[in-house]
Amino acid sequence: MQNLKIATAQFENKSGDKAYNLSIIEKLAAKAAEAGAQVIAFHECSITGYTFARNLSKAEMLDVAELVPEGESVQALIRIAQRHNIAILAGLFEKDEEERLFKTYVCVDKTGLLAKYHKIHPFINPHLTPGNSYCVFELQGWKCGILICYDNNVIENVRATRLLGAELIFMPHVTMCTPSTRPGAGFVDPQLWYNREADPTSLRLEFDGMKGRNWLMKWLPARAYDNGIYVVFSNPIGMDDDQLKNGCSMIIDPFGDVIAECRTLGDDFVLATLTQEKLAQAGGYRYIKARKPELYAGILGQAHESVQKVVWLDV
Repeated sequence: MQNLKIATAQFENKSGDKAYNLSIIEKLAAKAAEAGAQVIAFHECSITGYTFARNLSKAEMLDVAELVPEGESVQALIRIAQRHNIAILAGLFEKDEEERLFKTYVCVDKTGLLAKYHKIHPFINPHLTPGNSYCVFELQGWKCGILICYDNNVIENVRATRLLGAELIFMPHVTMCTPSTRPGAGFVDPQLWYNREADPTSLRLEFDGMKGRNWLMKWLPARAYDNGIYVVFSNPIGMDDDQLKNGCSMIIDPFGDVIAECRTLGDDFVLATLTQEKLAQAGGYRYIKARKPELYAGILGQAHESVQKVVWLDV
């Protein structure tokens, strides 16, 4: 297996403006390819925007959503991949021929669509249909998985994707800087964003504190460490509808170490090189081998009272 040079990006998307968002995706993809990246990953609903969808009717959602892969946006994404010879992962709202709606994340390269995943735990809009399967696919000789935002908070999803063979998992998000029952959570004042050039310190304190990065660091590195995988985390920065997001897109190695992270207060990407050696050196590799599923298969698989509606907290 060859080393993989991968980029993760952050940018401020515009709600419902797919042409603009695709133009930023192309700009960052072109720069990443020039820097040597073979792959670049963008955030959840990076093509369409995300938070604005909480107020849309089904008819309005159907207007925003597209067929995949024949829809205009995924076809545009494939053309971007062809022009710059780079694999691209990005998200959008999808509709099918039966007018079902999905939160979808795709991977394309110059040959076309490589993978498509439906979010298992969608909730930004009540008309979204949950996904019902995991996704593991090959990219540049690596086994890759996809889990979108809240899917990663349910730890069984990460372990299941790992057990299906994933060596790295793309984890696109729109997260942080939202209210929660946990201490320190809450929105970040948009005025801090608009004043970021004059006063970056006040904004960075909010972005890096318990409303943002400090919360993320409580659990995201553990997903990589416990499973012995690379994690590629992508998140928007700036205003997503009326809510401010803090970016900090990052790549975490199988030891749980952050090996690359976006730290600018604007559109950006970072690169890291993934190596095969770390996959077998990491503790998670040994933990997988040491499992005794005969002890807990029945416990982990037993039914429980399902939460039908997920409140939008810490996602």
